[in-house]
Amino acid sequence: MTRAADVARRSPRRVFRDRGEAGRVLANLLGAYRDRPDVVVLGLARGGLPVAWEVAAALHAPLDAFIVRKLGVPGHEEFAVGALASGGRVVVNDDVVRGLRITPQQLRFIAQREGRELVRREAVYRDGRPPVDVTGKTVILVDDGLATGASMFAAVQALREAEPAHIVMAVPAAPESTCREFAGLVDDVVCASMPTPFFAVGESFWDFRQVTDDEVRQLLATPTTGASNTTVTEVMPAQVIASVAIDAPAGVPPREALDELIGDARIVLIGESSHGTQEFYEARAAITKWLIDDKGFCAVAAEADWPDAYRVNRYVHGRGEDDSADAALSGFERFPAWMWRNTVVRDFVDWLRLRNQRQGANGHRQAGFYGLDLYSLHRSLQEVISYLDKVDPKAAARARERYACFDHASADDGQAYGFSAAFGAGPSCETQAVEQLVEIHRNALTYARMDGLLAEDELFYAEQNAQTVRNAEMYYRAMFSGRVNSWNLRDRHMAQTLQALVRHLDRHSDVPSARIVVWAHNSHVGDARATEVWADGQLTLGQLVRQQFGEESRLIGFSTYCGTVTAASEWGGLAERKAIRPALNGSIEELLHDTGKTSFLISPLISPEAAEPLSAVRLGRAIGVIYRPETERQSHYFHVRPADQFDAMIHIDGTRALEPLEPTSLWIAGETPETYPTGL
Repeated sequence: MTRAADVARRSPRRVFRDRGEAGRVLANLLGAYRDRPDVVVLGLARGGLPVAWEVAAALHAPLDAFIVRKLGVPGHEEFAVGALASGGRVVVNDDVVRGLRITPQQLRFIAQREGRELVRREAVYRDGRPPVDVTGKTVILVDDGLATGASMFAAVQALREAEPAHIVMAVPAAPESTCREFAGLVDDVVCASMPTPFFAVGESFWDFRQVTDDEVRQLLATPTTGASNTTVTEVMPAQVIASVAIDAPAGVPPREALDELIGDARIVLIGESSHGTQEFYEARAAITKWLIDDKGFCAVAAEADWPDAYRVNRYVHGRGEDDSADAALSGFERFPAWMWRNTVVRDFVDWLRLRNQRQGANGHRQAGFYGLDLYSLHRSLQEVISYLDKVDPKAAARARERYACFDHASADDGQAYGFSAAFGAGPSCETQAVEQLVEIHRNALTYARMDGLLAEDELFYAEQNAQTVRNAEMYYRAMFSGRVNSWNLRDRHMAQTLQALVRHLDRHSDVPSARIVVWAHNSHVGDARATEVWADGQLTLGQLVRQQFGEESRLIGFSTYCGTVTAASEWGGLAERKAIRPALNGSIEELLHDTGKTSFLISPLISPEAAEPLSAVRLGRAIGVIYRPETERQSHYFHVRPADQFDAMIHIDGTRALEPLEPTSLWIAGETPETYPTGL
C-alpha cells in the first residue's frame, strides 16, 4: 500500500520529535479521560514531566510530579537493584540482591542516599505546594518511555498505597513484552509505540536531552486546567470526523460517494475487522454488486482456498455439477467454515449466477469468484492430478509419484507436514513441488490448445493449484521457523495469485484492464507500513497491491464499536455467537464511536479535513476466527495510523454476528454480554 509517500512517515517504529510531541500523541490516545473531574496526571520526574504536561493540558486535568529514584548496584550504579518512589515505597529485586550478595547495610545506605535526593527534588519541584491528592481518583501515570519498567513498577506499587480508584499507565515507547506485563498490573495501558527490536527509550526521540530541575519546576507551575488551556484542536478529532462523515445506511455509502472514492481503480480491496460480522458481509456484498454492475468489475477474489472458491466460480458461470449455491459452497469444510458458508455469501453467489445468466444471454462479460489463500495443500495437489488425468495421463502418473512425498502427512493437516519437514521427522517435499510446477508451466501451451477458452480456464485453475502446492509447502515449513516469515509467505502468495488472475482475465477480455474486488480481513487489506507490525518486517496484501497498482488501487476498511460476532474460542473450535466488548480507550473504533453517528464512510480522498484526526497513532481492533475478550488488549489490538492504513473506512457502530448456514446449538444460544474490568 503505497502512494509515493515517505515510508518512514508511516512506520510504527515512530520517532518523536521531542517529549512534547510524544505527549500530544499520548493525549490523542487518552481522549476518553478528557474533562473528567476524577482524573489526575502524574509525570515520573524528570523525563516524564514534559510528556505528562501535554497529556494533562489536553485532558484539562491537574498535573503533579511522581519521583522514582533508581537504587543502583554499588560500583555499577547504572544497573538497578530496585527503586525508591514518592511516599517512601522501596521495591527491591530479591534475585539481584542474592545474586550479587548485596548486604542489608549496603542496601540501606543506597536507599538513604537516594531518599535524600528524592526529598530534595520534591521540595524543589513543588515550591512549597502540597502533593495532589490521588485517593479515589483515576491516576494517569506518565513517563517518557520504558525499558525494563523497574521505575514504573515502583511507582505503581507506591501509588497503590494512596488508594486511587484506577491506575492508567501511559508511555510513548516501550517493548511489547513490558506493555503486556503492565496490562496485568494496572487498569489501562497506553503504549503509543512498541518498536521491535527495542534498544533504548532514546531511540524513539530525535531530541532526548536530559530534563533539568528548572524545567520540571516551570512545567509544574504552568496550569494545565482552566480556560487558558482550552484550544480548538484539543477537542476536535471526533467533531472533525462527524462534520465530514458521509452517512452510509447499513454500511453502504451513496453511489456518488463510492464513485468519487473508487474512480478508475482496477483493484479494490474491501476489508472486515472480524471474520464473523453480518453487517460487514452484507455491506461488502452490496458494494461489490455496484462495482460489478456499474463499474465493470469482473471478479471477486476472496481470502478463501483456491479449489473451494473455484468450485463456486464454476457454479456462477453455469458449469460444474452443483445445482444450488449451498451445494457450491459445500467445499468449504475446513475450519472456519462459517467464513464462506453463511447466508450472506450464499445469497451473493445466487445473485452472481443469475446476473451471469443474463449477461451471457446478451453476450456481455460475466463475473467470477476466486480464492487467494494457500491452506489447500492436499486438496490442490489432488486437483492437479485430476486435471492431468484428463489431458495427459503420463504427466498425471509423474505428478502422483512426485506428490506421493506428502502421503506421510494427514490429508487434512498441512501443519503436520510442516512440523515433520521442519524438524526432520519426515521428508521435505520442496523439490517435488517445484518440479511439478515447472512441468505444468512447460506444457501449458499444449494443454491450452485442446479445447478453446474453457480449456484455458481449466489450465489456469490447474496451474494455480500447482502454484498453491508449491507455496503451501513453503508456508507450512515456515510456520515452525517464525510467525512473520509464514505471514509474509501467505500474503505474498495472495498477491501473486491476484496478479495471475489479472493477467488471465486480461487475456480473456475484449476490454483491457480487468477490474477485481478483493474480500479479506482488515489485517490483510490494510497497509502494513501504517501499523506496528511493519517494525517486525511484516507485510500485507494491501501494501503489495499499492506497490504494484499505485493509484489504480483502493483499500477500504470496516470497523465496529460493539455488538456480537461469530467466532471460536480456540483453533478448530465450534462457531459461537460472542459478545464484543466496547472498543478500548485510544482506539480508532472509540474515536469513530464518539462522532455519535451509527453508520458512515470517512475518507481523506473525499474529505481532506479527515486526514489530520486519522493520522494520529491509535489502537485498532482485529478479531479473526478466534475471539478472546478476556485478553482483549493483547489478543486483538495493535497500533495503526488509519489515514495511511486505508483509503477509506466504513464504521458501523453496533453490529451482529454473522449467520452460518449450519448454526450450532452453541451459536443459537449465544453468549450473555459480560463487563470486563480492564482492557487486558
